[in-house]
Amino acid sequence: MTESPSVVWFRRDLRTGDNPVLSAAAERSPRALALFVLDDRLTHPSGAPRLAFLYRCLRDLDRQLTGRLMVVHGNPVDVVPRVAKAIGAGSVHVSADYAPYGHQRDSAVEQALDIDFVRTGSPYAVAPGRVLKSDGTPFKVFTPFSRAWSAHGWRAPADTSASTLDWVDPADKSGGPRRIHIPADPTLTAELPPAGEKAAHNAWQDFDFKSYDRDRDRPDLDATSRMSPYLRWGCIHPRTLLADLDHSAGAHTYQTELAWRDFYADVLWHNPDSARENYNPKFNAMPHDTDETLFQAWCQGKTGYPIVDAGMRQLLAEGWMHNRVRMIVASFLVKDLHLPWWTGARHFMRHLVDGDLASNQHGWQWTAGTGTDAAPYFRVFNPTTQAHKFDPTGTYIRRYVPELRNTPDKNVHAPTGVPNYPPPIVDHAHERQVALDRYGKIK
Repeated sequence: MTESPSVVWFRRDLRTGDNPVLSAAAERSPRALALFVLDDRLTHPSGAPRLAFLYRCLRDLDRQLTGRLMVVHGNPVDVVPRVAKAIGAGSVHVSADYAPYGHQRDSAVEQALDIDFVRTGSPYAVAPGRVLKSDGTPFKVFTPFSRAWSAHGWRAPADTSASTLDWVDPADKSGGPRRIHIPADPTLTAELPPAGEKAAHNAWQDFDFKSYDRDRDRPDLDATSRMSPYLRWGCIHPRTLLADLDHSAGAHTYQTELAWRDFYADVLWHNPDSARENYNPKFNAMPHDTDETLFQAWCQGKTGYPIVDAGMRQLLAEGWMHNRVRMIVASFLVKDLHLPWWTGARHFMRHLVDGDLASNQHGWQWTAGTGTDAAPYFRVFNPTTQAHKFDPTGTYIRRYVPELRNTPDKNVHAPTGVPNYPPPIVDHAHERQVALDRYGKIK
């Protein structure tokens, strides 16, 4: 315990409850400065939904800290040491970042400091690199990873709150970077969920996981937790969710989804190039088309395939899309339109409020057949069949495609002659064969 205050640098842990970073800082000093750095390397690629949600989460955190969150703009390698020096800090505390840029940034900040840089916890139930095969190598397949992950286990939620530390008033410091106001929300067309720690806990309490195993693939039902935006920014930690799960089938399935999140983070940690390139390099030989007109039809939800169009319009309207539909629209882009997966991944990252590099990029590669646990390339989702199976009465389709609201159930999945609704932009059966032929040449 020292007289010097600490710096608590918030990143993907925008909460005060169940935050072991606060406990670690409190072990060094009872006083700490709360810091958030607006880093252009992270904000510039972010779309309006994710930025707006971030700013709202920061406002919520600032309220919890009675207006004592110091937000600065700049390169963390420069501004974090300057903030620490300005308050005479004895240590800087963070939740460890395992993404490629975040890991490199933190190493550079640590080298620039002349005080301790303390990493405590991570945004994951089990940090990347912790779960390994018996020979010490990383898992490449989800199922054995999931078993090892579950056997490894995770810590109980940490007992922390805003009162764990005495927060330094940023106005008391002299010198160093200038504190800025949390930016106003960018112009939005999407309607976002409530932001912040309390909203995360409310959303979790409202979710009934008991039927999750049966209904999670049904976009017409409100059967998923929608916790992904809160997990993305750490408004709630996955161990908080895991602690509430029981032994029901629904709880087990939900736990498996959290394991997928940790698995993709682990894959990215061991294979940082997979954020931009095929995890399986043999697919680098796969030819792709470059039809911008088809791509824009997909982006705007005007493909003539109702389930695809509903999903893409949900993305624009809410900054979110049901997971089953994410797979359907991804399959359509890469296997019906033959466009590269990374073009769709970039579009998702621009519009998703829960855009997460590891989950997004590897989810796309799973569908494209180029990643770990990849769906075999010959598994091409038929959008009409998928719609019949998972949106049997067209409820989801009608919610987001108003042109089809008066279309009878028997026609809603494959409508013809509907005013203002486009005919299919491609023939699925033909394009499926094209995809299979291309795969056959490289497998």
